[in-house]
Amino acid sequence: MDEFLHDHPSTPRTNDEKQAVVNRLKRIEGQVRGIQKMIEEDRYCVDILVQISAINAAMKKVGFSITERHIKHCVSDAIKSGEGNETIEELMEVMKQFSK
Repeated sequence: MDEFLHDHPSTPRTNDEKQAVVNRLKRIEGQVRGIQKMIEEDRYCVDILVQISAINAAMKKVGFSITERHIKHCVSDAIKSGEGNETIEELMEVMKQFSK
């Protein structure tokens, strides 16, 4: 899907919401840098794989958090305004990508 129904959320994120997600992403960024260092230090493959698994889990958690907010605000508002079917279809397409 190349075009989305809206460019911005129907209810803007609060500064606290933004900061919470940014903080999580910064922690993940640090974990990725840690893996880079592990590779440079020629660390044991299983240790690296465990860290990769932790990063994947952290990214899924961020994704589910954003998905939950999207459903509670954007999808809910779209349903109320009569654009529910389109918004649900859009979300389902993105969820299909998530499950790959």
